[in-house]
Amino acid sequence: MTRRPIALATAAGCVAIFAAVMHAPRLRAQQAPPLPVHQVPDSKNGGTVVMLCDGKTSVEVKGLKPGQSMTHAQAVEVTRQLMAQWQREHPQEKWQMAQTGQSSQPPPVPSASGANATAKATGAKPQSKGTQQGDTYASFTDRDYKVWKNQTDNFVSEGKRIFHDSKELGGTIGVSCDMCHPDASNTHPETYPKYQVQLQKVALLRDMIDWCIENPVKGKALDPNDPKLRALEAYILAQRKGVALDYGKH
Repeated sequence: MTRRPIALATAAGCVAIFAAVMHAPRLRAQQAPPLPVHQVPDSKNGGTVVMLCDGKTSVEVKGLKPGQSMTHAQAVEVTRQLMAQWQREHPQEKWQMAQTGQSSQPPPVPSASGANATAKATGAKPQSKGTQQGDTYASFTDRDYKVWKNQTDNFVSEGKRIFHDSKELGGTIGVSCDMCHPDASNTHPETYPKYQVQLQKVALLRDMIDWCIENPVKGKALDPNDPKLRALEAYILAQRKGVALDYGKH
């Protein structure tokens, strides 16, 4: 039996919908493992359940059968309902708007005592001691942030190791990336996507990494989801931390 859960997110006026189908084909060995899929509640009235990307907030669109699509006006109204529901359940959180940097709730986050008083009045879950506020969907502990930082740093370190190792790159002539780009210098990841003359098309950073592996390094291009390619991309981006994005620049 195939289920069609739909997750939906809105930010800065944009809507992103992704559908996940169970029993999908197995990924090739070099690809990353499949991403987790939200368990969307079953329909109660024969419609389609639409869920925000928090994996919790959902609404059923009555009369919308599997395989059918909403009109633009219907989709906008559904997203408004979802966001209104989410904001009612998260009165202390601020929804950051990507284009302006402003939030839909300008007042600052209340203190712990104030937050708990507001939560009591609204029925929301009180703020837990020792947690940090500010995330779009939840509150995370200091330990969470430390774990995430450690995993990110390890991922970047793995990219650095591959960047400096011709064999790990799959090279056949002993050339590694660092020989032309010490510490990932002169790679300018902040300028992608951009038209790349060597490729004769608009390229992403990973496209250029693959081109270099195929040509100067004399190896084979990596699959877009290959952990090595992703680690290399992470390392190069990490080396330009703090540099403003400027896509298309040459």
